Amino acid sequence: MPESIRVVIVDDHSIFRSGLRADLDASVDVVGEAADVPSAIAVIAETQPDVVLLDVHLPGGSGDDAAGGEAVIRGSATAARFLALSVSDAAADVVRVIRAGARGYITKGSSGIEVSSAVHAVADGDAVFSPRLAGFVLDAFGAVAGETATATDELDRLSAREQEVMRLIARGYAYKEVASELFISIKTVETHVSSVLRKLQLSSRHELTAWASERRLL
Repeated sequence: MPESIRVVIVDDHSIFRSGLRADLDASVDVVGEAADVPSAIAVIAETQPDVVLLDVHLPGGSGDDAAGGEAVIRGSATAARFLALSVSDAAADVVRVIRAGARGYITKGSSGIEVSSAVHAVADGDAVFSPRLAGFVLDAFGAVAGETATATDELDRLSAREQEVMRLIARGYAYKEVASELFISIKTVETHVSSVLRKLQLSSRHELTAWASERRLL
């Protein structure tokens, strides 16, 4: 069983907090909850969790609820890692909260298993994004403006299909979503990913995302 991760949930809807708490797996220990910016900062200071799950739109900030999640992150003196969990998939919201220091951003359509997995990944130091949101972050932070792809020789090592798989995986798509997008089996996706990583001499999909971003391939 994975090591228990101590979590605080910050969301202004009590029904959502209760439902999320019930859906998280046994390895996620919810040690506190909050509904607004001041109470969130207080609970985080008191409990010192490993991860804070927070909505990006929260009351009690500087008058702009849209910046509530950012206010919690900037106002908290903690070593905790922040994972945004929101109904919003707007680029401005994603970039704002990541710029403030969040390690990931997933949407409220995620299942309890997916949220639990994301919590563990963020606690381990990884960055986690729902599919298609990763591109917002990469556009904002991942490459210098005007930079062009200079990896023709590296791309030539990959087949056309491997390049398709590489781009989708680098954008944050799950294996199942890549399989659906390209009308191939999950096993075939796994085979292509292994081949891509081997040919590019990379060790993980996170390294692949960084590699593709640096070369403006997304």
